[in-house]
Amino acid sequence: MDLKSAKTVITGGASGLGFATAEKIIGAGGHAVLLDVNEEHGMTSAAQLGDRALFVGTDVSDEDAVKAAIQTASEFMDGITLTVNCAGIATAGRTLGREGPWPAENFNRVIQINLVGTYIVTKEATAVMQLNDPNDEGERGVVINTASVAAFEGQIGQAAYSASKGGIVSMTLPLAREFAQFGIRVNTIAPGIFMTPMMAGMSEEVRDSLGKQIPFPPRLGRPEEYADTVAFIYGNPVVNGETIRIDGAIRMQPK
Repeated sequence: MDLKSAKTVITGGASGLGFATAEKIIGAGGHAVLLDVNEEHGMTSAAQLGDRALFVGTDVSDEDAVKAAIQTASEFMDGITLTVNCAGIATAGRTLGREGPWPAENFNRVIQINLVGTYIVTKEATAVMQLNDPNDEGERGVVINTASVAAFEGQIGQAAYSASKGGIVSMTLPLAREFAQFGIRVNTIAPGIFMTPMMAGMSEEVRDSLGKQIPFPPRLGRPEEYADTVAFIYGNPVVNGETIRIDGAIRMQPK
């Protein structure tokens, strides 16, 4: 699969990892539709990318909204060949906190957006992908989901976040096996500590401290390095059913 002809749906595409991925694809000659709840950033980001990009305001946990967004994306690009799921929240809280047990509604919201939202977008996008004409390798499309190192080494207070990202990792192989008959690959990227809008809001001192915890390179990951991983996966037909960590060899401590 070649990025220059990619027809891409990117959730969380208005900023951070998603926007860097869109820049990579647009720069290569492909198309990108950005799905995000942030209307202001979404419109600005799409305008910055040019006429081969489109923004569609979407809550990924809303099944009807996703169906409509995927239909709009398919019409804009005349199909879909790549879906990159970056949308997510990192709400944290101790299960037994100072104010009592953490409300289940908080846990559920993280699961609904991060895990269920990823699944909804995946199923709707692949329903379109399966109709594509296959390339010489028999490929019709690629799905790339975003987990986290927290799926493997969740810290105190990350029970909900880790569960959501662990679920993404766990459904990667079953989906890859199911979609093999359609020539659709499914992979997951598990980033470590990356420079995202959330990190940008922290002080430089805090960011430097976090970066020094990473064995090598001792710095935060760059969004374009995530995008490079997307490009690698998209272009290599034997990468399938896999979760790839991009974390500088960090293994998160309990807190």
